[in-house]
Amino acid sequence: MQPPYLKEATQFCLHGCCPSPFLSFQEPQKTISKSRSTSSTCRHNFVLTTTSSFFPITQFTDHESLPSLQDSLTQFTEAYPQYSETARIDQIRDQEYYHLSLSKHICLDYIGIGLFSHSQFQNQYSSTIPIAYLTSHSSSSSSTPPPYSDFPFFGISYKSVNLKSQLLHGGQGSELESSVKKKIMNFLNISQDDYCMVFTANKSSAFKLVAESYPFQTSEKLLTVYDYESEAVEAMINASERRGAQVMSAEFKWPRLRIQSGNLRKMIVGKKSKKKKKNRGLFVFPLQSRVTGSCYSYQWMSMAQENGWHVLLDACALGPKDMDSFGLSLIQPDFLVCSFYKVFGENPTGFACLFVKKTTISDLEASKSAGIISLVPEKKLFSLPEDSSGTDTELEQAFRSQNREFELPISSSFSGPMFVQLTQNGRSEQTTQVHKPEEISKQQGPRISESNPSQVSINNRNCSSENECRCLDHVDSLGLMLISSRARFLINWLINALMKLQHPNAEERIPLVRIYGPRIKFDRGPALAFNVYDWKGEKVEPVLVQKLADRSNISLSYGFLHQIWFSDKYEEERERVVERRRMVGEKERAGNKRTGVDRVSVVTLALGFLANFEDVYRLWVFVAQFLDADFVEKERWRYTALNKKTVEV
Repeated sequence: MQPPYLKEATQFCLHGCCPSPFLSFQEPQKTISKSRSTSSTCRHNFVLTTTSSFFPITQFTDHESLPSLQDSLTQFTEAYPQYSETARIDQIRDQEYYHLSLSKHICLDYIGIGLFSHSQFQNQYSSTIPIAYLTSHSSSSSSTPPPYSDFPFFGISYKSVNLKSQLLHGGQGSELESSVKKKIMNFLNISQDDYCMVFTANKSSAFKLVAESYPFQTSEKLLTVYDYESEAVEAMINASERRGAQVMSAEFKWPRLRIQSGNLRKMIVGKKSKKKKKNRGLFVFPLQSRVTGSCYSYQWMSMAQENGWHVLLDACALGPKDMDSFGLSLIQPDFLVCSFYKVFGENPTGFACLFVKKTTISDLEASKSAGIISLVPEKKLFSLPEDSSGTDTELEQAFRSQNREFELPISSSFSGPMFVQLTQNGRSEQTTQVHKPEEISKQQGPRISESNPSQVSINNRNCSSENECRCLDHVDSLGLMLISSRARFLINWLINALMKLQHPNAEERIPLVRIYGPRIKFDRGPALAFNVYDWKGEKVEPVLVQKLADRSNISLSYGFLHQIWFSDKYEEERERVVERRRMVGEKERAGNKRTGVDRVSVVTLALGFLANFEDVYRLWVFVAQFLDADFVEKERWRYTALNKKTVEV
């Protein structure tokens, strides 16, 4: 008999037609074979539907020849009839994230999990920022008030404490911290009986804290599995090398960027010996690439644990409910890191969470690394003494430097209909308030009126409003299957559409877009790495693509693929695509002898679960503009004139 968590995860994988990560743990062999056969057939049919339903024999060579939004949406819903089942997400977006429609801004640069809704954010700002506080600070010429999106809900302050001490003696923290911690652990299905949690400033801080505390003197190795350059991973590597660690990295086969399995297996297993070493080192593993959307097997973590490695699971690129399919009782990583931001499309600041398995804490060493933070309730942000030397909060830092402390925002979040309390004739009843577009400019969310006690009040319910994470609540109500299926439909339609763009009048039929990593695939993540090429076959610099997208109100990112392994047949292509960044005196790391620090710059995007079809359609229309041979040159000179700086193409 299967335990409940295994049964639920298996049902999801079979109903969703994806390969179950737990099939290898199931008992009946006949069930395994049947499940794999059904899953394989379903995944194949999905790819076939995608490639045959959308422009099967069409190549678009002119951006003006693209079908209309309405025609494309009709075709999309006919091919993916299950998409209509995700209409609740559109309702949530309209009701609590109306700013996205008002601004027509497409946010494809968020990674992490959202905490609050925009409507909740509006209420928080309008009812908690003292007028006297804003007036006193705006009258000072030496301190310009930051945008109001910088400080609602909570601030942060740094703690001078080492990781091991905080885990052993930190306690529950403030009421706010205790409440948020409980909500997050429940949301991620992580038991407080098995794990301790600390708040960190960002993902880089969490990774560095682990590196500074890990016992590399006895467990000498650090093995990472990333197909892209990451500030957090680099911070961990640098800290580990200073402490004597031997750093190794997995490689990825060009051009689909699949893991070079044989090489990684050798690094995990090591040399054969009669007696296996108990603690080989730290294995840092993401289940998905936040740049290419590649998904990796759970079996790598299981193999690492069997061969004496401590495992750090990087969950930052996972979807907001993907942890529901992760069986922590089967594969218990020693460390787990995930990141949260405040409001999707409005406020990307937030924090990261570092979870440490309680049985692993005793293996850690005391360290002096900074990065652990406290959450400061918003009310205290405005009552701190002016001479609070050495205890600047996030708000005070914002007034001084306008500098945000947090890493790349990218991902997804949303909330749902606003449940509020109406008090009439002494009775309290729950109702739903929906904002109509024409009302938004007038009220910007409900406000508290002291003269009318029966008016809607958001901030006085549920043991103070700063403890309410409305976004998490709505994600929970939607569930894993709804969120993941919506993202699957949108990302695969986008990939198919981008691959249908081709330069005209080119003898070699040069495609406009080159995609790196998995293409049309059922079990891929909602992230995408690509480049745009001109009619001569030369790459348009990703930074220019990002700038032009910005002008079209589309937020993209750019980054670098690395740790790429080229077979002999791709050697010539390697010379064309890689950008070498060799630094004098840089060490050559194990597992990376061939590629060194070769890398490929790419445009990146990530679909949040608030994304809709219009978002991906508008991105497609934007990219199609590069089919115009004059478009890149005109825009290059435009930015030269505006920015007094040439962007090479």
